[in-house]
Amino acid sequence: MASKDIFNRTELLLGPDVMEALSQKRVIVFGVGGVGSWCVEGLVRSGISDITIVDSDVVGVTNVNRQLMATSSTVGRVKVEALKERLLEINPEARIEALHKAFNEETLEEFDFDSYDYVIDAVDSLKDKILLLLTASGSKAKLFSSMGAALKVDPTKVKVDKFWQVRGCPLGAAIRKKMRREKTFPSKDFLCVYGDEVLPNRGDPSLQGKEADSRKAVVNGTTAHVTSIFGMTLAGLVIEDIYSTIVK
Repeated sequence: MASKDIFNRTELLLGPDVMEALSQKRVIVFGVGGVGSWCVEGLVRSGISDITIVDSDVVGVTNVNRQLMATSSTVGRVKVEALKERLLEINPEARIEALHKAFNEETLEEFDFDSYDYVIDAVDSLKDKILLLLTASGSKAKLFSSMGAALKVDPTKVKVDKFWQVRGCPLGAAIRKKMRREKTFPSKDFLCVYGDEVLPNRGDPSLQGKEADSRKAVVNGTTAHVTSIFGMTLAGLVIEDIYSTIVK
């Protein structure tokens, strides 16, 4: 099987010039959990072959319900390594750089945002997410961000809008409030994937204590179909942006 044959159906729709452009773009994805993992898979299956994935976590048993690379056999493995292995099974010629680290104030200087065409934010931590949005928006790269994907069931309520126009999303509201309080704002606007559905957790509250990621201040219920739609929508924003620059 020739690697190029993988993308025959995509090329049939988009054309060879768009496929060539896809293969030349560099994308970095911060956070490969319930949203980011699906985004990366969507990018690789669409012909993006130069991707950096950044995440400091290992696969936990509670990740299996929604994270692409999380299975009973990968529990305990480093997330970016398990995901890279899967991505190379899809396209062995892809250039996947897996960085097992967090993005925060300590690691900020390790990332050259200007060297990427696209930055995808799928970070959970409020403080680190704001740092990423402020930094990436000031770079040459195009930024797309995921807001909160938890507490949602209805797939038809997933939306895309500019950051300052996001409404009904508690995470988006918290980010804007903190930015206004600290008087630090993104250098340019960017598109966000979000949803204005916010459901209550109906399960036993003791289940929140079983979450592997202890860094989360609040653990909320999630569903695979919603987090994957968020992730694939982020991937779609990248593909559509490249397509629209070539096909006028």
